[in-house]
Amino acid sequence: MARNISRNKYALLPLMVSSALASGISQAQEVQKQEDAAENPMETVVVVGVATDTEVTPEELDMQQANDLSDIFRQIPSVSVGGSLGIAQKVYVRGMEDTLLNVTVDGAPQTSTLFHHIGRVSIEPELLQKVEVQAGAGEATSGAGAIGGAIRFETKDADDLLDDGEQFGAIVKGAYFSNDGDKASASVYGKITDNWGLLGSFVTVDRDNMEDGDGDTILGTASEQDLAFIKLSGDLSENQKLSVSFEQREESGEFGKHPNWPTLQGDPLYPMETERQTFVVNHQFSPSDLINLETTVYHTKSEAWRELYDYVASVESIGFDLRNTSSIGQHTFTYGIEAREDEVEGVEGGLSSWLEEGHVRGAYIQDHWQATDALLLSFGLRYDEYELEQVTHDDETDSQGFSPNIGMSYSLTDALTFTAGHATAMRGKEVGDGFTLWEATLAPDLDAETVDNTELGLEYSLDDLNLKAAIYRSTIDDVIFDQVGTGIYYENVGELETEGFELSASYVWDQLTISAAFSHNDSELDGETVEGYEHNGLANARGNTWNLTANYAISSQLEFGWNYTLVQDLNNIEVLRRSTEIGWADGVAEVDKPGYQVHDLYLHWEPLADDSLNVNLAVQNLFNEHYRDHSSVADYDHIYEDLAGLYEAGRDIRLSVDYRF
Repeated sequence: MARNISRNKYALLPLMVSSALASGISQAQEVQKQEDAAENPMETVVVVGVATDTEVTPEELDMQQANDLSDIFRQIPSVSVGGSLGIAQKVYVRGMEDTLLNVTVDGAPQTSTLFHHIGRVSIEPELLQKVEVQAGAGEATSGAGAIGGAIRFETKDADDLLDDGEQFGAIVKGAYFSNDGDKASASVYGKITDNWGLLGSFVTVDRDNMEDGDGDTILGTASEQDLAFIKLSGDLSENQKLSVSFEQREESGEFGKHPNWPTLQGDPLYPMETERQTFVVNHQFSPSDLINLETTVYHTKSEAWRELYDYVASVESIGFDLRNTSSIGQHTFTYGIEAREDEVEGVEGGLSSWLEEGHVRGAYIQDHWQATDALLLSFGLRYDEYELEQVTHDDETDSQGFSPNIGMSYSLTDALTFTAGHATAMRGKEVGDGFTLWEATLAPDLDAETVDNTELGLEYSLDDLNLKAAIYRSTIDDVIFDQVGTGIYYENVGELETEGFELSASYVWDQLTISAAFSHNDSELDGETVEGYEHNGLANARGNTWNLTANYAISSQLEFGWNYTLVQDLNNIEVLRRSTEIGWADGVAEVDKPGYQVHDLYLHWEPLADDSLNVNLAVQNLFNEHYRDHSSVADYDHIYEDLAGLYEAGRDIRLSVDYRF
């Protein structure tokens, strides 16, 4: 990657994100979702037996002025984001890091990591039309390697922005963050023919160093982000749709040696640049109940350059997913094939280079059977093959296997539904971290990872009241991990067990929507509670998480929102067990994760008679809570000097104004 990455000034229209599980949805929003599902049945995802799956839709992003991953998932207790700084953020679902998830953008998987001290998932919130979160291994259509679940990002197109009867439009937006930065965006969209629309969006974000809740500067958190996005979509015929999109995202700044750890006054900062380009083609052909063919072809490439050691790392993926859905009587079958080729390269000083190549191929089928009016059954099976070649080290490994699943949804009454599901999934060794390829080796008898995930759920929905409860247990055997003290040596280290339960409730009363959610999760590797430093790239522990949200429509033009998050203490986490086993430490130690509570306020105002002008005021971390997110690295300072995760930002007042032409 060239060190002088060209800077494009980009932005997109403001969106809103809400969680039907954690935040609740208004009656109008629910009606709209049902209408959308009726008009686009092929776009509706049903996961039988999983009561905790969540859909994030454009309902609150505008109000909270989402700027990074933590904002997107802020109101979903089962999903957390650690790292504070955008480039260092990592996503966790039920304590499992996103490296165990199948993460896609419009169907294009985001694979491998560029540098294990930064995140591998990057997305501009203003692009998003929808986000689906599948917690835990699920149906055969989830994609290869989804042993911890899946996150699917779906971007907007021109039709999502055009009102009825409109042919062209544009949105310009400016935003100011008191802690500390600004954002500008512009989107132009319209119909270039009766059947074809074009969207072009541009975003630029400029952030200075943030301050934590105590008013101390968090060094090494200033950055610049630029994004370009263009999407062409339309109808090839009455029953054929096509979309072609291209996204380029860039981020640069001067960060600490380990961007997800604190940088102390006087410590050096090192320039770093990252870039991602994603090209996706989506085609849909639906001539009959038997043929509903969806094809996705993609090419994505991510790169990172660090001044320290003059390191360059790149991850490139190319592949396709071809699936068809056939409705036959009471059965709906979805079946298909997919394939992906990955290439990871690391270069030091422009001289020494290391290369890994991976190949993933799969075939799958899933049946949804409406056995009776009250009983929906689901059966699925997928077969995957994995091949990994360490080109530089002249080593390789391969694996293959089946992943079955079964689920059910039974309506006990019109208001009460019971769900149950069990899924087994496998994943072979995939390409590794770009900055550690030079020393990465493989155990000679490396086995594939396999997971068993079981869930039970109960949902009550009547009029404006919705209640949910779910319990789950996931066990990943033969976990592939590079342990402390082995260099970068990938081997099977044991069993990762995750178990817990989730509760949620929402109620709509006139203009007021109130929702609450609770999540309890335990994650252990071979009986040891996981922690983000020692189990980097695998999992992280988090205390019990509570979420309470209220939204009140003061008028048709003014809406107010409040969100409260409480994370309870998680203390006496035993660490250094592995270091003690190999003689690096004299004995085990303990770290604590103090609890915290955060209040956020949102105000949305449309001062004009139409919706052309929007003003959003958000106050995040209203009371300046000084805290370190549990999904960041815990505080090891009493063991290893200056080893800890970054503190989160203190109070941040965000003001944005956007105008629609």
